[in-house]
Amino acid sequence: MNLDLQKPTKSDITALKKHLTACLEAPGGEVSARARAADLGRLYLHQTAKGREEFLKVLARDFGVRREAVQSALGKLEDNPEDSQAHYLAERELKAALTPDSIRILRLFNSLPNGVKFLVDMRADILALEERDPATEALNAHLKDLLSSWFDPGFLDLERITWKSSAALLEKLIAYEAVHEIRSWDDLRNRLDSDRRCYALFHPRMPEEPLAFVEVALGDGLAGSIQHLLDEAAPAFDTSRADTAIFYSISNTQKGLQGIAFGEYLIKLVVQRLQTEMPQVRRYATLSPVPGLSGWLKSLSDERIGALLPTDQRKALCEATGKGKSAEALQVFLAHPETLLQDDVAEAVKEPLLGLTARYFHEKRQDGQPLDPVARFHLRNGARLERINWLGDSSTRGLRQSLGIMVNYGYRPDELEKNHEVYVNEGRIVLASEVKSLLKKTK
Repeated sequence: MNLDLQKPTKSDITALKKHLTACLEAPGGEVSARARAADLGRLYLHQTAKGREEFLKVLARDFGVRREAVQSALGKLEDNPEDSQAHYLAERELKAALTPDSIRILRLFNSLPNGVKFLVDMRADILALEERDPATEALNAHLKDLLSSWFDPGFLDLERITWKSSAALLEKLIAYEAVHEIRSWDDLRNRLDSDRRCYALFHPRMPEEPLAFVEVALGDGLAGSIQHLLDEAAPAFDTSRADTAIFYSISNTQKGLQGIAFGEYLIKLVVQRLQTEMPQVRRYATLSPVPGLSGWLKSLSDERIGALLPTDQRKALCEATGKGKSAEALQVFLAHPETLLQDDVAEAVKEPLLGLTARYFHEKRQDGQPLDPVARFHLRNGARLERINWLGDSSTRGLRQSLGIMVNYGYRPDELEKNHEVYVNEGRIVLASEVKSLLKKTK
């Protein structure tokens, strides 16, 4: 079937609907239906972005839930006693009727080569649509539910990635790294050295496509600088002396699996693996960015800063910049964060900026959750806010994002459940003593 849906004619749309209906009705049996689905997949892949949008709109609007079937099943439910066989049959009929025809069609891809990856990428296309009407929103929700059932953590495999892994997989690691760019093959080799670990989650139907991966550094104590951690010239650490595992990069790789959580499961699996393989490692923590910090600092008025910092700390900000107000001084550092790399400037403003960062983690959105997305992830996992690191990321990106500040979230296996409950039920963040000490120096 050759259709160009870039600017579809009425006959093009009719032909597409006919092919979709044939997949649905399965004339010739299940094997024929899957062959038609394969043709449908090839048609979709050969379309431009505009053509794929038209395809998705037809699928969403014309192959949704069959309302008459839903009404029929509801009638049978009402007409039969709850404990009768007819009632239970009506429940099953209702469940089937509530599954849109679009999802019944898309399920055919499950057994095709690369069919699961095709559906993951199709959902990424839906999420990328500039405008989504109620029909495409419904298709997105139903497809997410379908993928959630297929990508349940119980179906996933944890594998270690090493320098001996396939070149294709290593190339994907470079492409998918979302936190700290892998600059070269030497950089990648350093991240896979003897004192490093990299673990990824895989689905059996997507064996060469990592769903999420985490990079780990083994050492003695908390790491406070990503530049130090990624220094290619530094000698490999003797892992027999390692007492700490630092999770310094966690990346989700498949846009089409957005909203389907893997990170929590991945971290806990890796902790379990390391506990077994390296019992001398007693501490697990992250070295994490603070992506929302600069935006929050930029929003602070002079009055708000006055309510957060004592006089001496506000004065230090002003004297370091020559500004009369602390809010104006803060804007100078946000506009030119590289000035913080000067030792005299850094020493003068380190305390107030660390204090403001500690306060930032107590700021909440309207739903009561912390402002910072990385904080929400780790705190919900049961981690505690362990330490705030001055100039933890001195790269241009790190300085722009958070004035170079990074944080450690501590993962203590015997406290994760308790910390999770405190965070979820009370909205309280568990803090280490060092962070508490920072807060005490503010107002």
